[in-house]
Amino acid sequence: MASIIEKQNQILHEFKNFDSWEPKYKHIIQLGKNLQAMPEEHKTENFKLKGCQSQVWLFAKLNDDKKIEFLADSDALIVKGLIALLLRVYSNEFPTDILKNPPKFIHEIDLGTHLSPSRASGLNSMIKYIMNYALAFDLMQKSSK
Repeated sequence: MASIIEKQNQILHEFKNFDSWEPKYKHIIQLGKNLQAMPEEHKTENFKLKGCQSQVWLFAKLNDDKKIEFLADSDALIVKGLIALLLRVYSNEFPTDILKNPPKFIHEIDLGTHLSPSRASGLNSMIKYIMNYALAFDLMQKSSK
């Protein structure tokens, strides 16, 4: 299984194959269309993110091997694609590994500057929620030892 750094490098390689932002946006939208469906039972106010223009839900649980499994969805395709990128990097990873590896690929593909201010703010909010889940699960694991 690829490490977080390897997964980020794979995304960088994918985006270097595009010569302009239009095909990059199309790729992000396609990733959103391919995102695993989130069960309706998790689309509640408890899992709805604050700070996003669109509706975004993010659910996280610790699986049997102590890795975090993320499920997410949005009502906007571009946002759903951004979520797909983040989940591709961070889902099924250990909390400590998530905390040690910020999403450098976001800056390296210059994604933040090519999104509207509200979408960029929403992306930052999604990243904060993922990191907060990782921190909470990390602390929970350390306190149970």
